[in-house]
Amino acid sequence: MVAQLLRLKLRLLGNIFRRSAWQVVGLSIAIVYGLGVSVLLFLVLVGMRNIDDVALVRDVLVVAGAATVVGFLVVPLVFGVDDTMDPRRFALFGIPDRVIALGLALSAVIGVPALALAIVLTGTVVTWSHGFGETVFAVIGALLAFATCILGARLAAGVAGLLLETRRARDVGTVLGVLLVVMIAPLAVALTTVDWAASGRRVLGAIASSLSWTPLGAAFAVPGDAATGDWGLAVLKLLIAAGTVGLAWIAWNALVRKMLVTPGREASSRSYHGLGWFGRTPSGPTGAVAARSTTYWFRDARYWVSMLMVPIAPILVVFPLSVAGVPWMYLGLIPVPLICLLLGWSLHNDTAYDSTAIWLHVASGVRGAADRFGRIVPVLITGILVIGIGSSVTVFVLDDWRLLPALLGVSTALLLGGLGIGSITSAAMPYPVVKPGDSPFQQPQSTGGITALVQSLAMFAALLVAAPALAFAALGIFDDPSWHLASLAAGAGFGLVVLVLGIWGGGRVFERRGPEIVAAAVRA
Repeated sequence: MVAQLLRLKLRLLGNIFRRSAWQVVGLSIAIVYGLGVSVLLFLVLVGMRNIDDVALVRDVLVVAGAATVVGFLVVPLVFGVDDTMDPRRFALFGIPDRVIALGLALSAVIGVPALALAIVLTGTVVTWSHGFGETVFAVIGALLAFATCILGARLAAGVAGLLLETRRARDVGTVLGVLLVVMIAPLAVALTTVDWAASGRRVLGAIASSLSWTPLGAAFAVPGDAATGDWGLAVLKLLIAAGTVGLAWIAWNALVRKMLVTPGREASSRSYHGLGWFGRTPSGPTGAVAARSTTYWFRDARYWVSMLMVPIAPILVVFPLSVAGVPWMYLGLIPVPLICLLLGWSLHNDTAYDSTAIWLHVASGVRGAADRFGRIVPVLITGILVIGIGSSVTVFVLDDWRLLPALLGVSTALLLGGLGIGSITSAAMPYPVVKPGDSPFQQPQSTGGITALVQSLAMFAALLVAAPALAFAALGIFDDPSWHLASLAAGAGFGLVVLVLGIWGGGRVFERRGPEIVAAAVRA
């Protein structure tokens, strides 16, 4: 039966190449690229055999190996995978649990990731082949590392299959994965500031020493300790690595037994009562569009995922600048305007998110201005709250209330200017986006140069609207604080004018291009 499962996995891999010609070409390029990278790493590891600093080689391989194990664990769990060899597919065949667990674990060895990992781990064996004892430990360590990665990936895929079956669960998992990457980014930036020439060796050694006693790096530290003469440490870490594989095997068997008797989860249906936001907004076209847009922002994953990403942007901007030595007095002024810029920019292609439902607005004869203003209501309310609360908190933390007018003016200009420009671009130049019901991280059905053009134009235009307020704010900071009031007046004035003109102009464009907008939505 194990042989049958292995043949089934080979058949599934072979079927991948029975797709369309372009898909086969793209898949072939990806496979060649992945294997090419693994071969390159193999050659690098072979070259590391001649490095005299054995401790340095050990520390590098321990850190890199631990990162590899984390990758095999995190990718299936957070981002999810289409597990064609899910244990639940074999629940009705009467196969013993242990046979299924063994067969599926061995079938995971058949694949490009496992092949690439085997090539790289073979390179580590060459790296430590200085003597008979070191080579034996290197072979055992490589086998244990390979088993740890494969079993870890199977466990992660199984857990993801149990927890991330529904679309909403997969979307939440993907968001968590993106947030994890975002949280790692500041750490990577911080590592670039370390003086590796002076203290980098000590930092690397400390990290590797900690990881070598964990299941993540123990298998990779075994041959290195043996090569440095620490045979006792090598044996202890070998026991840790072997125990990790044993526990992973026990956990995999238990997970298979659980999955074989657990039916697939189905998305729970919700029952809504009343009119929702339609009962809270004023009657009329503008109120109806506003209620519809607000409902989208709360229920549609394409909207709330992008909204979750907005507060993350200031972290990615402020942290590297702080590491570069920019004073906190200036860094504290970045988050609120940046969030307002992204909020205003978020509606530059809002019409396309309606997909074919946009025909409701066109066929019912909704006035363009009503459609344009109704769409900005949820973002406008959110932006006003961000400006009011965020600006107050900022000047309180910075302990300089003289900055409040400039902060209000710049943030208002970016928000209102972005909404005004977006009201025009979303009607004049809508481009394809993810369809309703699809994953927000899925690629659009068609792309083109217009996507980058519209995005860049909307962002640049919003910054241009806020340019006077920014200039006056800079004068208030570096010259005379009285300029802060001028920044408030310029930001509020220009932002309001652009917002009104954007709603009026975007409404005219929407009324004139209604059929073209519907046609574009049908083609996408």
